[in-house]
Amino acid sequence: MNRLISATATGGSVRSIASKSEAHRLLILAAFADRPCRITCEEVNDDILATVSCLNTMGASIQRDGVDFCVTPAQALTEHPLLNAKESGSTLRFLVPVVCALGKGAVFEMAGRLPERPLSPLREVLEAEGIRLSETGQNPLRVSGQLQHRDFAIPANVSSQFISGLLFAIAVSGKTGSVTLLGKQESAPYVDMTIDAMAQFGLSVMRNGDRLEIRENQGLHAPQTLRVGGDWSGAAFPLCLGAIGSSSVSVHGLDIHSRQGDRAVLDVLRRFGALVLEEENIVTVSPASLRGIDIDASQIPDLVPILAVVASTAKGTTVISGAARLRIKESDRLAAIRQTLNALGGEVIETSDGLIIHGKEKLLGGSVSSFGDHRIAMSAAIASAACKAPVTLEGAEAVTKSYPAFWQDMRFLGIVSEEIGKEV
Repeated sequence: MNRLISATATGGSVRSIASKSEAHRLLILAAFADRPCRITCEEVNDDILATVSCLNTMGASIQRDGVDFCVTPAQALTEHPLLNAKESGSTLRFLVPVVCALGKGAVFEMAGRLPERPLSPLREVLEAEGIRLSETGQNPLRVSGQLQHRDFAIPANVSSQFISGLLFAIAVSGKTGSVTLLGKQESAPYVDMTIDAMAQFGLSVMRNGDRLEIRENQGLHAPQTLRVGGDWSGAAFPLCLGAIGSSSVSVHGLDIHSRQGDRAVLDVLRRFGALVLEEENIVTVSPASLRGIDIDASQIPDLVPILAVVASTAKGTTVISGAARLRIKESDRLAAIRQTLNALGGEVIETSDGLIIHGKEKLLGGSVSSFGDHRIAMSAAIASAACKAPVTLEGAEAVTKSYPAFWQDMRFLGIVSEEIGKEV
């Protein structure tokens, strides 16, 4: 699906969508807990539904009831289930260690670039424990064997999803265990989110230097009800629109005390020079004179595409570093955002681990691709607010991976789009 996107007067307010990061974690823990529970999750997307589908196939029963998921934990586990992770890296990387802990094996089907995205060094950690996985790049991925030990060591500068997956494996085993983090940790807030989610199920993770320890594991005790919080990753797009558009943008339903790492978007926008107002559950960003800054993206990699859009309108030069892992996302995001912004009249140079962006007073507009990547598609849409002419976006349907209501919400904020048949 292609869209013609234009923005004139922008501004207004929208409500935040539910955090898919929180939803994945709560659903997985609830699926192996001691009793049923209800999880309020006001919006769903392709990635969340992939996790739900896999958990149901494994033996849980998760049904949608209005804005709630009704979760009945797995009683009898399915032997060698066929699990479709679709394009969801979180689903795959969280559930592979869980499958290994349960010892029932599984076959994971994948879509998009997911088969190409590396499982190392998680693969080596699991294989050292006797787990058998099919070769890298094979689709489907076949997993067999059962973890005998639950004390793991893994490099900390890789995907936080690997670390969380190992913590989930210990959690569902009902036994003690630990994960030792080797070296400097990246994306640390996402591991904190996993620890917070486990605490809601009565499981405490102790920090002992670089070691995360579960010393007492008497199973997962589900509360009767849980709520998925607002999504700071999704909110970053309308909030950045407030910084580069013509008027203020407010996002409701956000926890200003959230442990989600992408809450850092507010600090970065302040450094750019945008006006940021935080109230209880409401954040407002207003335009101001923006200036280029240096950004270490090692803890906030998912924000890089939309922050690059802001940088493209900021006076001077912005240098983004620490983002090499973006090359193995749904697209090579460093290459994709460079191509996108340059096609719209920006001036972006790609480095090995980031971007150098020379700001322009205005972008021109033009035709770009989403590269099949939801964050590139949404970033291109927000960039239209800085363009003199409309933006034509190929593959606009990519937004459904994380934010199915994106185009409707953008219309409320003054970014108007329509489906077109023209190829880019």
